[in-house]
Amino acid sequence: MDPAEALLGQAVQVIRDAACEHDYEAVWPLLLQIAQDGAAAVRLAAALKASGDPAERAVACDLLGVTADRHETQRGAAASALLRLGASERDGDVQWSMARALGATADARAVPLLVRLGGHADPDIRYQVALSLPPVWSGDPAGAEVLTLIALTADADGRVRDWATFGLGSQLAEADTATIRAALWERTFDDDPDVREEGICGLARRRDRRSVSLMAGLLAAEDGVHDLVFCAAAVLGASELLPLLEEFDDVGPVQEALAECDPVARGRRDQFAWSLLCALNRQQPAIDAGVSAYRHQAGLELTVRVSGTKLTWSTDALARRADGDPERAAALVAADLPPRSIDRY
Repeated sequence: MDPAEALLGQAVQVIRDAACEHDYEAVWPLLLQIAQDGAAAVRLAAALKASGDPAERAVACDLLGVTADRHETQRGAAASALLRLGASERDGDVQWSMARALGATADARAVPLLVRLGGHADPDIRYQVALSLPPVWSGDPAGAEVLTLIALTADADGRVRDWATFGLGSQLAEADTATIRAALWERTFDDDPDVREEGICGLARRRDRRSVSLMAGLLAAEDGVHDLVFCAAAVLGASELLPLLEEFDDVGPVQEALAECDPVARGRRDQFAWSLLCALNRQQPAIDAGVSAYRHQAGLELTVRVSGTKLTWSTDALARRADGDPERAAALVAADLPPRSIDRY
């Protein structure tokens, strides 16, 4: 027997014998070995997905998901195989594996199937849908995947609400509509503290001023503050949070939040960015450079367009590399450009 087929048989047996979620964990190391050869793994899974045994079909879905996660070049083929199976699959265990695997494909074609599974009676399947919808987002802030996530933020199951709110609020932070904000605001009243925190952070990442006092409450929590709260505070950039942030060690995400919430520090950053652009113009007058900011992200970004390609740098990172010297930072940018790129403008 082929080694991959033998491993697959072991994986099927693990699923048949699994009495709880912990038991299921033994399947992943087996599938990772099979997935080393991505194309062969997809072929093996595609052949197995037509089996009359639900355990074999579930393993086929799991293998497609693992393969898609390891091999970007196989994601399209894996998604196609999963979608063909999804058209007729009715077994809940297989649908659980399918929903999980579709997220690994990062393929927007998965949206209709995940939307359908988002209404499943089993909360474990809805949970997997909440995890998988953000990676397959088409980019439409009013798309069916976003509307499904919004619905799942109000799910009866706390774990589903938590991950749906995280997906909507943080993973899809660039999606910003009144409907999304209303859903996140509703979660700030949630009885589950984790869900409530995700709702607050999601609003903060959209610079919604209603979140300022709520963020202050999270920063003042006696049982510790998650790094994601500091990251959201940095995007919000509210000076009202500065006294609370100063109570923490000035490292990592706290450092970024301090810099973004301090008007003086932001002024220094903005001045450096302007001086950097001026230095670039003097040193490389032919290049097309600009500085921009994103509503859902902290910091500023330097962009240089080279022969139709956009290259980007964090201005904060450049400032650190150049010890705050804009002339030196401009020279570092020029050194990072592809050879002879300036000559092609």
